[in-house]
Amino acid sequence: MDDKANNTKKEEVRQNPKQTDAHGKSDKKVEELNKRIDDLENQLKRAVADYRNFGKRIEEEKQEFIKFANRDLLLRLFPAFDAFIIAEKYVKDEGLKLTLKKLTEVLKDAGVERIEVQGKEFDPLLMECVDTIEGEENKVTEEARPGFTLYGKTLRPTQVKVGKKKGEKNEENEDLAKEAL
Repeated sequence: MDDKANNTKKEEVRQNPKQTDAHGKSDKKVEELNKRIDDLENQLKRAVADYRNFGKRIEEEKQEFIKFANRDLLLRLFPAFDAFIIAEKYVKDEGLKLTLKKLTEVLKDAGVERIEVQGKEFDPLLMECVDTIEGEENKVTEEARPGFTLYGKTLRPTQVKVGKKKGEKNEENEDLAKEAL
């Protein structure tokens, strides 16, 4: 009950700042106290809002961590997956095709998607150029190793061969050859 009485008294003082309280405080002092109360209330509201935002941010970070927790495992599995992809090119076996299809579905369910690059413009965020060959300028001509994304973020870039104009010198390869000598 004392809290209710105090709150009522505070409201009365706020509503009638010109009056003096029982202890004879001046109007100026009452106004200062009212201002201080308002400031503290605003600080409390901001602190509560900050705390709620902090809680939301922590929850988002937790969900993000859960989504990408399997990243290292996936990176270690990709060489085996690569072997299946290569084998499918050279071995015509229905069991191999079904296994590769099932693995692809499982990876897709886990948020992993293969980066499609054939005939596309070279994108250094998704691709790694391992060689340049004669062909359409800056277009992917061949995929050397598949790349993958995990929930839209590049997990492993695709290694590609990129086209260059006919007769254009490959300066990078020449520089490497000179360094080797």
